[in-house]
Amino acid sequence: MGDETREKNLAAVRRFVDGYKSGGDESIADEILDPGFANRSTLPGVPPDAEGAKNLFRVMRGAFPDLHVTIEDMLCDGDEVVTRQTFSGTHLGTYLGVPGTGRRVAWGVIDILRLKEGRAIEHWSEANVLSLLEQIGGLPSGQFDASRP
Repeated sequence: MGDETREKNLAAVRRFVDGYKSGGDESIADEILDPGFANRSTLPGVPPDAEGAKNLFRVMRGAFPDLHVTIEDMLCDGDEVVTRQTFSGTHLGTYLGVPGTGRRVAWGVIDILRLKEGRAIEHWSEANVLSLLEQIGGLPSGQFDASRP
């Protein structure tokens, strides 16, 4: 892969995160997500396609209307771009069964997007959902304290 393709892939992912994940502009999702997009890490009940990914973010924006995603690190290897991101927002609507709390929360996510000609064709993700659930009161605080047996 040449430098031009690498830079195009990095720019596409940055545009997707800044303009769509943080900015909520679905036209950017339509531009970046290939019609054959496959989400390999979708939640149960969420279709593993582009529409499923957009619906998931609609739900997140309903729960966290001020959702913001910050790219902490971004690496490109071949046709894959890996980002370590921090999601943050104010929990105002129901999310994962927990009604809005008004709490400001942040959680980490690692995404891998495989791109072809600047469009995302595959996605894998790992999110720190335990941390998020603890912050919004979905789990008792300190339940996963490693210092206790």
